[in-house]
Amino acid sequence: MSTTHGNSTIGASAWSGKGLRVARAALTRLMEPSDLPGLALIEVLGPEEALGLIESGAATDATTEREMTAVLAEAGTQRWAGLPEALGRWRPRLADLAPERDLQTVERFGGRLLIPEDDAWPMAFLDLELKAPIALWCRGTQDRIPDQSRCIAVVGSRDSTSYGANVTAEIANSLVQRDFTVVSGGAYGIDAHAHRGALAASPDATRRSGYERPSARTSALDAEQQREAPPTLAVMAGGVDRFYPSGNDDLLHVIAQRGLVVAEVPPGTNPTRYRFLQRNRLIAALCSVTVVVEARWRSGALNTAHHAESLSRLVGAVPGSVYSANSAGCHRLLKEGAAVCVTDAADIAELAGAMGEHLVDEPSTATALHDGLGTSDLLLLDALPLRTATTLEKLCVVAGLSAPTVLAGLGRLEVLGLAERFAGGWKRHGK
Repeated sequence: MSTTHGNSTIGASAWSGKGLRVARAALTRLMEPSDLPGLALIEVLGPEEALGLIESGAATDATTEREMTAVLAEAGTQRWAGLPEALGRWRPRLADLAPERDLQTVERFGGRLLIPEDDAWPMAFLDLELKAPIALWCRGTQDRIPDQSRCIAVVGSRDSTSYGANVTAEIANSLVQRDFTVVSGGAYGIDAHAHRGALAASPDATRRSGYERPSARTSALDAEQQREAPPTLAVMAGGVDRFYPSGNDDLLHVIAQRGLVVAEVPPGTNPTRYRFLQRNRLIAALCSVTVVVEARWRSGALNTAHHAESLSRLVGAVPGSVYSANSAGCHRLLKEGAAVCVTDAADIAELAGAMGEHLVDEPSTATALHDGLGTSDLLLLDALPLRTATTLEKLCVVAGLSAPTVLAGLGRLEVLGLAERFAGGWKRHGK
């Protein structure tokens, strides 16, 4: 079987007749997270044809390569090694390809594969543009990931102090009581304390004092009493069938029973440093606010914060002792103006737009001003961050507008008192 694209003939995938879900499952095994040529190929051909081209054995496809180059250029990648090199990277993995087996594996653990074509696909991933995941492997009893406005990331050092552990648990517990979902990476230290604090605030937390693996009977009872939104969500760098680190195995099993565990890599995949760093962009994208509790000067948690900032998400940092190396990264974020100082869940909820008397008083005035704005100005206002300044280039990307339109719009919003110049960039006025 073959299918025609432009002037070329592309071999059809052996799984092409089995739907988009199977094709996307296969592609998550062939391609690493944020493999831009791979994601460009999927955008140009669609998942099934993209899989077919990889399986076909063809050396190259000129039309497809030209279109991929245009997609990559639009995403900011001016040079790439070309389609033959990319095919050479993906094809060695064809021997291990068994997407239906992977789907059965995740279903056996009570999960499923979420794909962009599903209604439940997180709209927050649109902000990742070409770097959005191919699909998301999910393990848990929840049907969907909460909206970005209801998710808060709490991240930090793996070797947390007792101070960091206590602050994290209190913040996570209080956020869940405010109906937020706490998102973290399932690692030791701050991540684990964030998940535990969130679980302790969930309705059925008093029924079990520990985090032992639930029995089948207990799991069934939990499923009936699930909250509308999960108390916590763990984003993994490896497959959802192999919990990592092993020391958090019991905790991650409880998260799978009462919350959600997700990954963009298929079952059986081992975590690597690259996958950890790419996992951080998903945590940042899913959440309206990313909070760093403890982080050393060079820390993976800072990588998550930088992803959040690049997506025009808000970042909060909890201050610590000036003598603590574990808080050096938090103080660095505050010094550079990349984060807002937060000390409790109320501060964080206010950042997320859920707390503060001013939010109650604003609508009448704000609505009157917004009613007079055109579509481009409304898009631009939505793209402006509340606390930290952002650049013209980032505003163009987030708002989806050209540079001249953004510049003209910023002038109008500044006159209306809705935008202001700040720290060499732009932000909303008075926030």
